[in-house]
Parts: sequence; C-alpha cells; structure tokens
Amino acid sequence: MRLLVSVRSGAEVAAAVAGGADLVDAKEPARGSLGAVDPAVLAEIAGALPSTAPLSVALGDLRDEEELERAMAGLPLPGKVRPRYLKLGFARVERGATVRAILASAVARARALEGAPGIIAVAYADHERAGSISPALVAALAADSGATGSLLDTWTKDGRDLFAWISPAALRTWVARTRRDGLLVAVAGSLRPEAMLPVVRASPDIVGVRGAVCQGGRSGIVTAAKVRAMRTALDVALGKRGGREIPVGAGAYGGKTP
Repeated sequence: MRLLVSVRSGAEVAAAVAGGADLVDAKEPARGSLGAVDPAVLAEIAGALPSTAPLSVALGDLRDEEELERAMAGLPLPGKVRPRYLKLGFARVERGATVRAILASAVARARALEGAPGIIAVAYADHERAGSISPALVAALAADSGATGSLLDTWTKDGRDLFAWISPAALRTWVARTRRDGLLVAVAGSLRPEAMLPVVRASPDIVGVRGAVCQGGRSGIVTAAKVRAMRTALDVALGKRGGREIPVGAGAYGGKTP
C-alpha cells in the first residue's frame, strides 16, 4: 500500500520524500479538494522531484470538455519528469453521461502525451454536497472509459474525515467493487494517523494525505516529521490488518454510506 502526499510547491517536495512518501501529488488546497496548481508551480514541483518518485497531478473538478482542455494545457512538463497519474473530479456534475464523456476525452488526451499518464476519476463520499454522482457510478464509468483508477475523497474540507461520510464497512465494499472492475484504488479525505487502521482494512492501493502531514493544517507546510509519523501509522496498521479488530470510541468512524 503506497502513501501519496500532496504538495503545493517545489519547496514541499523534499519533506514529502524524506518522510517516506511513495508518490508526490501536485495540488493547490486553496482551490478546493482537487485544486490544480499553476503551470509554473507544477514545473517547479516536477523539477524538485527525484527521478524515482512518481508524480500525480490534480486537474480540478471539470464540468465539460472545454474545461478539460484548459486543465491539460500545461502538459507535458518540461524536463524528464512525466506525470504518472492525472486526477479529475466532477463536483457540480450530476449527469453520468457528462462524466463518461469527460473521462473518455481525458483518457484519449492522456494517451497522446509522452509517458501516457493514467487517468484517475475522483469520487466524493459526500457526493450530495458536491452535487456529483455517487462513488459507485464514478468507478463504473471510470472502468467503462478506460481510466486507470478511481480515488474516493471528500469534497467538504471542514475538519471531518472520510469516515464522517462513509462507514468502514461501506468503504471496504466500494474498494472491493472498484478493484473487481480492474481499477487502481485510492482513498483520501482529511485522513489522520488514527484513521489508518480502518483504511488499511479496506485494502486500497494508495492512501492520500495532506492536512495531517502539514504544520498548520491543510493550508500549512508539509514537514518531513509529520509525513514520517503518517508513514509509521500506515505501516503499523498494515501489521495489524490481519489481527483482532481493535474497537474504536463511541461514534467514531460511524459515518454514512454514500
């Protein structure tokens, strides 16, 4: 299981890598849950990235193919670093046909880029708040369109984590169904170290974080010490995965099923 750390600048890359991130993700938290960084910042992040560290790029929430075209205008990147994954979400898109069309276009455009980055369709556990389609439908459309994977995240960023919106059991079901469709499976959503055990028991391929590895929260600065603490929590949870269920406090991780 790989740890993805989102960074908003080239200066944060070294801390993410030193702390144990397996993937570095370019994202601007001030622009929402899936905010895209400016092209110059993306080039800076790519330039600071070791050649062995894969790069993921958030493209934002896209409502039509024109927005997709603008979002991908900054690609490919200068230099040798090529994005491994491109993430796009669908807040304020309520029609599955529209999501399907955007995904199909994104897959075709990505295949024409050097390195052919994989498209990751982002679903929101709080999809009703986001005005988006359900996580199950996003994953199904991702598989139909030839996308590489699907990420389950939260659109609402108010301190509540993923489990405010989905129960551990429902998360396990979503991960299993998404994997059966042949997709790479990622999970994020204001996750803190104490959430690693229920996340790990769902067995996603990638766990994504930002706020918990920043000094000062989501809009703060990534630090190596906080990334290392998250890495340790993930590794400990992986060791406990097959053991006896550890009870959580009353009400903890008792969220809704999307």
